[in-house]
Amino acid sequence: MKKFMNDPKAFVPEMLKGLALANPDTIVYDPKYNLIVRADAPSDDRVSIVQGSGSGHEPAHVMVVGEGMLDAACPGDIFAAPPTDFVLAAARRVRSDKGVLLLVNNYTGDRMAFEMAEELAAAEGIKVRTLFIDDDVAVKDSTYTIGRRGVAGNFFVIKAVGAAAAAGKDLDEIVRIGEKVNSVTRTMGVALTACTPPAKSEPLFDLADDEIELGVGIHGEPGRARQKWVPADELVDLLLDPIVSDLPFSSGDDVAVMVNGLGGTPISELYLVYGIVHEKLTAQGITPARNYVGEYCTALDMAGASITLVQLDDEIRELLAAPAEIPIRTF
Repeated sequence: MKKFMNDPKAFVPEMLKGLALANPDTIVYDPKYNLIVRADAPSDDRVSIVQGSGSGHEPAHVMVVGEGMLDAACPGDIFAAPPTDFVLAAARRVRSDKGVLLLVNNYTGDRMAFEMAEELAAAEGIKVRTLFIDDDVAVKDSTYTIGRRGVAGNFFVIKAVGAAAAAGKDLDEIVRIGEKVNSVTRTMGVALTACTPPAKSEPLFDLADDEIELGVGIHGEPGRARQKWVPADELVDLLLDPIVSDLPFSSGDDVAVMVNGLGGTPISELYLVYGIVHEKLTAQGITPARNYVGEYCTALDMAGASITLVQLDDEIRELLAAPAEIPIRTF
């Protein structure tokens, strides 16, 4: 295994330090609690939005701290939930008169940390709510959670609640918006290879050269089935059909489409997948009105991708179109 790293135990802090040094005007790094915080946070004019999870899913979530998105991110170690005191420190750091919203992908460790932090923060007089995200249609229960997992569709919830917070909405209204977006968001992924965490010298799980893991989780946890590789047209059907039938999406719907790379897939392949998705949706009378192609929620260096659909209405469309400024920049 060859990676750009020193001590594997220092991998996450060194990554976060580099992120902060690259964005000195917009974010601040607190090494004591692994926090990445907006430089202008908190503001009593807006609800503060906090997200956290294990590291290894970058750019989620530390690289989406900024205007119109998150106010703070509190990552744990690689694929490990942040400790409760990290989450509590984040809530304290961005405490606002309008309140704090904690976003949590539905994994057991994350739920425990955030629910306990919410109780402690409320006991200190912080106005706080928690919203759970569970967009993955692949499995009902998994190695890491009871109920559906929260995966790349999380980005649409972040974007919507971040836009609502920037517009000055109150905490109850922002929770309503987040729950609404989560309810119309569906995701499913596939792994072509396993991933290798910095602290390990071998892949996290075994996957033969001619095999894929259909419905894989973002930590490499098992999905619906392990099967032989098939061409891209068939792979897209295996992902898209369960997504479309789950809500269900139907003819006449406008949707936002995300093709998310899991860390080791070339952008050329992601656009190839998007083209297939676009044509298959259009053939069903479903209109891809917005698209997102790239890496949003990864699993380190795993080759693979996930597809996310969001059913759009005027409210969600406006929130997704609102401006945002985060460390992931284009020229």
